[in-house]
Amino acid sequence: MNALAYEYVPVPAFEDNYVWVVSDGRDAIAVDPGEAGPVRAYLAKRGWRLAAILLTHHHNDHVGGVADLLKGQAVPVYGPAAEQIPCVTHPLAGGDHVRIAQPALEFSVIDVPGHTRGHIAYFQAADPRGTPHVFCGDTLFACGCGRLFEGTPAQMLASLDALAALPGATEVHCAHEYTLSNIRFALACEPANSDLAAWRDEATARRERNEPTLPTTIAHERAVNPFLRADEPAVQAALAQSLHETVPDRLTAFTLMREWKNRFR
Repeated sequence: MNALAYEYVPVPAFEDNYVWVVSDGRDAIAVDPGEAGPVRAYLAKRGWRLAAILLTHHHNDHVGGVADLLKGQAVPVYGPAAEQIPCVTHPLAGGDHVRIAQPALEFSVIDVPGHTRGHIAYFQAADPRGTPHVFCGDTLFACGCGRLFEGTPAQMLASLDALAALPGATEVHCAHEYTLSNIRFALACEPANSDLAAWRDEATARRERNEPTLPTTIAHERAVNPFLRADEPAVQAALAQSLHETVPDRLTAFTLMREWKNRFR
């Protein structure tokens, strides 16, 4: 198999989850398999062998399919050391490195707490074509970010800053198809953002064709994601006007924005 033939596939699960499957055409890894059935069916369809599982955090829609996928085979399972997840064989924390032989993949681990206390992301500096990739679970979404179930706004903002600092060409493989609802909220935060308006039209067309809106890129998220733009005067002004709040700094802006998103319809 040509080394350039690596595939990064979002396998749909549940209502709006994606299990990312990465393969060299023979062996594959699965990232956050909350549901085993779709993963097993896709691997069988392609004739790929499951070689490893990567987990970003402990929520059941990300880990619930692991035990089923492991039945009858010994597969290494990588996951956050700071969270209690059954079946993890390789606990990880920020600064650790993951090296998988087949398919040949290397990742740096980034601590990204906020959604959960021990949430991690996996950064691949370059695929065979030179493109970087990040698997970020429920921390960064297309045009959004995860809810703060266990962490603080300051933690989540720092985590998003860490992801935003990755190379602009980095492909963002998040775990949910929330893009259209996130865009609606983003437009409330920054209605004059022309890049965001163009993305709304493109993302809408993709979903009408039943295509995923992912992956996106870090550069694109910097341009359209309000949670990465909390220091933008236009975003802060929209928050102040819509919420009738004083917005003295970017942490306040982020905190208000995240709380607003929780109740936005």
